[in-house]
Amino acid sequence: MRPRTPAVFDRLDLLEWQLCQRFARLSIHRPWLTTLRIASKIGDWPVWVALVAAQPLLDESLGNRRLLQYSVTALVALVVYRLIKTRLCRERPFITFVNVIQCGEPARDRYSFPSGHTMHAVMFCVLAAAHTPWLLPILVPLSLLIALSRVGLGLHYISDVVAGAAIGWAFALASLHLAG
Repeated sequence: MRPRTPAVFDRLDLLEWQLCQRFARLSIHRPWLTTLRIASKIGDWPVWVALVAAQPLLDESLGNRRLLQYSVTALVALVVYRLIKTRLCRERPFITFVNVIQCGEPARDRYSFPSGHTMHAVMFCVLAAAHTPWLLPILVPLSLLIALSRVGLGLHYISDVVAGAAIGWAFALASLHLAG
């Protein structure tokens, strides 16, 4: 039995598909497609694991505490993200619009809402803004490119990316508030 997609997603899909198609169509340009694929791969985990692991080096007095804070925040966010993703079951754009939107990279799973890549990118940017703001000139453009890559590769709708960003932002703020 296939899970039912909420009706709101059916309406959003119809509103967003043309914009997603236009954006994904830019991927016919080889350098841009390569850039999107690299950004997506970096957003899988390497840059965030490096950021978390570097916390003790970036601040000797609180680094281990931040390492724990970042790790717990990421794990809790991941659990909530998986619950949302497996309950709401929004098909990816390249699945819904199979002959219109091309898939530029293999998807890990079937469903697109919300964007986990964007969630983590925004979450770690907000955490870094509070603790190591000098990293933001690197992290903000990288995070934007990661978010764009998800739409450009046909893996997410724009609203998936916006929702992922909002969830990441909320988890980071909650983490900063709780860690005081």
